[in-house]
Amino acid sequence: MDRPCHIHRTEVAFGDTDCSGWLHFPKIFRHVEEAEHGFLRGRGVMIFDRALGGWPRVHVSCDYKQALRFGDPIEVRLGIDRIGSSSLHWCFEVWRDGECCASGKMSTVRVDATGKAIPIDADTRARLA
Repeated sequence: MDRPCHIHRTEVAFGDTDCSGWLHFPKIFRHVEEAEHGFLRGRGVMIFDRALGGWPRVHVSCDYKQALRFGDPIEVRLGIDRIGSSSLHWCFEVWRDGECCASGKMSTVRVDATGKAIPIDADTRARLA
């Protein structure tokens, strides 16, 4: 990824691993979600509110290139591929020691408190840009 909009540094926790000490495959999305929430908080964008709704995931994909293990320092690089009328399409890469270990995409949709898709307002679009 040439120009990520946000970089989140963390490490693989013991609870993220299976009995081999390797990152269990769905746990990578927890780290991507932490990066996403860090970016949104930093831009003043609401993540979730019981009365106002939120941004549920409607699609995720990931290609795994290298195993990650307990204690590995990692860097999640997050980018925005596209902003639709009510959707936000992310791309991400997870790096360790200068090597891309995983990459993928995630789509979220802005919904109201009932779960109905609603348009992303102009203020939120400006904050995401």
